[in-house]
Amino acid sequence: MTRPLYVFDLDETLIHADSSVLWNQFIVEKGLVTSPDFLEEDKRLMDQYASGDQDLNEYLSFAIAPLLSIPVEKIAELVDECVESKILSTVYPQARTLIETLRAQGKEMLIISASSSFIVEGVGKRLGIPVALGVDLEKSNGCYTSKVRGVPSYKEGKVTRLKSWIAAQNKTFDSIHFFTDSINDLPSCLNADFVYLVNPCPKLREYAKDTQWEILNWSLDD
Repeated sequence: MTRPLYVFDLDETLIHADSSVLWNQFIVEKGLVTSPDFLEEDKRLMDQYASGDQDLNEYLSFAIAPLLSIPVEKIAELVDECVESKILSTVYPQARTLIETLRAQGKEMLIISASSSFIVEGVGKRLGIPVALGVDLEKSNGCYTSKVRGVPSYKEGKVTRLKSWIAAQNKTFDSIHFFTDSINDLPSCLNADFVYLVNPCPKLREYAKDTQWEILNWSLDD
């Protein structure tokens, strides 16, 4: 009996958006941000991510700053509200169908993302994917800090985190099916047995010309 593992990137893969961007817009709307240039700086840093050049520590120092004095329990409540009000409407219908099909077939799935774990876990819960790995943050006095705990699930770190998760299971998988849109996930693509590119970015699309990877053209209109 085969045991495949289906691994999904989150942002611009399962959803037609970036969950971190939507979260930052949400906390601005909630009045949790004092800087008038917060969203402009967010765009600058996310443009770096899109090109594969983002410094994760710089981004986290910026993005977590408004949350440093908010208890993690309150953050979880805010994430649930953000997922409901902003993120669920961006889920690709094709992603929902695929997740439901895989669940009905008893296939195992997980999400692995370079977004913060508290966001990724919140989305995964609503999509029905119980295993959701993101960038884990250290805590201090019951609040998140901008310091990464362990290996960040970013670029090569995604491969490390996935291998660590698999090693901790009391089972083995005979194949990895990986879905992504981003050039940042090239190491994960090369680690997978089957690769599916969801509306891939130009750099990843160009790389894929010399591969057997499948390109999926997903849309919110379908």
